Amino acid sequence: MPHLPRRSICILTFVLPAVLVGWAPLAAAQAINSEVLIAEESDPNRLGWMQGFPPAPERVIGQPDANYFSFPKMRWTVCHFRELLPTKQVSRGLGAPVPPAYALDDAINEVMFTPLDGNEPMSWQTSLNENYTDGVLILHQGQVVYEYYAGCLDEAGKHGAMSVTKSMTGLLGEILVAEGALDEKALVGDILPELADSAFGNATVQQLLEMTTGLAYSEDYSDPNAEVWAYNAAASPFPKPEGYSGPRTYYEYLATVQPEGEHGQVFGYKTINTDALGWVIARTTGESVTSLLSSRIWQRIGAEQDAYFTVDSIGTPFAGGGLSAGLRDMARVGQLVLNEGMIDDERLFPAAAVERIRQGGDRQAFATAGYRTLPGGSYRGMWWMLHNDHGAFTARGVHGQTIYIDPTAEMVIVRFASHPMASNAANDPTSLPAYQAVAEYLLEKAP
Repeated sequence: MPHLPRRSICILTFVLPAVLVGWAPLAAAQAINSEVLIAEESDPNRLGWMQGFPPAPERVIGQPDANYFSFPKMRWTVCHFRELLPTKQVSRGLGAPVPPAYALDDAINEVMFTPLDGNEPMSWQTSLNENYTDGVLILHQGQVVYEYYAGCLDEAGKHGAMSVTKSMTGLLGEILVAEGALDEKALVGDILPELADSAFGNATVQQLLEMTTGLAYSEDYSDPNAEVWAYNAAASPFPKPEGYSGPRTYYEYLATVQPEGEHGQVFGYKTINTDALGWVIARTTGESVTSLLSSRIWQRIGAEQDAYFTVDSIGTPFAGGGLSAGLRDMARVGQLVLNEGMIDDERLFPAAAVERIRQGGDRQAFATAGYRTLPGGSYRGMWWMLHNDHGAFTARGVHGQTIYIDPTAEMVIVRFASHPMASNAANDPTSLPAYQAVAEYLLEKAP
């Protein structure tokens, strides 16, 4: 076998259980210094994962093996969750898709930027492999100016959105608040009596939306005693091991969460907030997150493909990280948000829903979390506010998933990726300045 290019990087190694909580890799994880294949050499097509009839045994990825999200296998898995886990459809309906308008600009490949903490300029095109990009699409003034596919993804494929899912759930929540169907000051326990005695009981809907709840819950995957493991066991859609006596669904687990600290004081990024919000949305509307996302968004944006959510053992959609969708359809959602609920002169939801998101959350509470690459940021409606000169805001998911919206440049960037490191801190240095550089380029050439 020829020598393959490798990159020194501190990664997490995993042996995964049957389900991913928050789409952050789980199971006996520990940080190690290792050398991993660069993007070109870890391409799942080149490595031959699941190719052949049947595939060679050493090229099989599937159940009951628990390591399908270990690198480099995860570069195949991110496009194939439906083959590994039960799912529920987000229907696009029966109407014809609305084709996007194109005005492709190859010069974007040569847009230069300097990475955070770096000294050497880098081109947009170079950054794609640097961040293990599987697909990226740029909209400017509603037209596709850039579209790229690699790895496991092509224009007909779907990719895990990871925690970008949270922003879809948060958007639905903000729509309901803007429409008056949901009171952001209401206590969660009043909406969901099942959670009245849990830590969520005396939290407000707004505190869920801003993730400023006080919960005894850790998503530290390197800690075998972290609460995320009990959550993972409850969320698994597969039969529980003999002797298991814990909660068996998202609903059951959420009722067990204990308080820690006071609500409204600090920002704490915890996936269970989104799953609690998903339950609030379902109880308020009588529709699951999958059904509501379909009826309010997917069926009305001219989507090309159905999307889908992974589910627990009773079919509850994973509101915090279970969405997979096509690249163009995620761009359609981004454009809808940029347009504050308008599409083709039709209003799908009140502009106030996006206006509230763009206002951002409590910056002081956010600052306590120590996000080095997001100084001065905040969190609202389960979207991340940058509070930069362009008013940019973003949906973010592990391993590089992004919807980046720049209102000043009238630009939307959607990226799917499979970076070997889960944390966005690994790709932010070569992503955030790249997005800003493209925005400035588009502003300069705009009529």
